[in-house]
Amino acid sequence: MKIGVLTIGEIEEAVLLRIQEGVISVFPDTMCKVVEEQISLRETTFDKKRKQYRSRSILSEVQCYAQKTPDLNRVLGVVNADIFVPELNFVFGEAMCPGKAALISLWRLRPEFYGNAPEVRLFHSRTVKEALHELEHTFGLKHCWRSSCVMHFSNGVFDTDVKQSLYCEKCYLQIETRIKRLK
Repeated sequence: MKIGVLTIGEIEEAVLLRIQEGVISVFPDTMCKVVEEQISLRETTFDKKRKQYRSRSILSEVQCYAQKTPDLNRVLGVVNADIFVPELNFVFGEAMCPGKAALISLWRLRPEFYGNAPEVRLFHSRTVKEALHELEHTFGLKHCWRSSCVMHFSNGVFDTDVKQSLYCEKCYLQIETRIKRLK
């Protein structure tokens, strides 16, 4: 399986590389690369009333990119902006379920967002968990009831901190089966 990590706007290279490493550590047979291209964070995706960006609009752009790159099985967009879907106050990410495109936001994963001091290790842990979570939605996986499984729904950053960057046995078997179909 080949996964591309796509920058949307400005993102620190260290964050992108940590996501890449995290994906490879969970799926060693997966090729994951940070793609050279990047897309702009368009002002048309900004909702002035909410002061947030529309997740689905950005995800649509990631989907368009994914369709133009048939050599990649999945594309994960990474944006440093506060994103939302109409049904929720915010989201850490969103994915085509199933599909080729996923998106995560770094905005609310940073400890500084909550008034805490920067903690690079904690921030990177959160980004990897959310990246894995959204990528697996592209395989059609739903949320898991186990709070320690990376596929557990994060209602807030505490939920992200509690879960591991691993799948429970049930979710892992589902993922493994679906990845094998791509080979």
